[in-house]
Amino acid sequence: MTTAGARRKGVVLGLALLAACSAAGCSDPGPGGTAARARTSANSPPPPATTSPARLCTNVVAYWSRRALTGDTYGDYQSMGLSDGQYDILRKVVDAARAARERADAEAAGRLIDGRAHELCEERYRNGEPTGGPWD
Repeated sequence: MTTAGARRKGVVLGLALLAACSAAGCSDPGPGGTAARARTSANSPPPPATTSPARLCTNVVAYWSRRALTGDTYGDYQSMGLSDGQYDILRKVVDAARAARERADAEAAGRLIDGRAHELCEERYRNGEPTGGPWD
């Protein structure tokens, strides 16, 4: 085969690949391109919702406070997945819940746990993150 024939064959092959790639949508891979739009459809689920640090704190402190109130805990605060600051909140919440349980009943203690954990965690994370460092 001559050089001109090989070159022509290469040009034809290159154009065929370019046409195939364009048809497949691989020519515009950017975030707003057609390839990105082709991957998402009307039936795609929405992106997952995020939970605020204050809400996560409230959930974990309330959970472990209920367990601590019944004596059903083990290990230290790290094994519970708490930071030192969250554990301080847990101790305050459990102390108040024990007093509420003695004054009234377990239901009152449960309500107090929910309210106090929410209040203290909201205060701690009022700016989005605690200010005392990663272990606080």
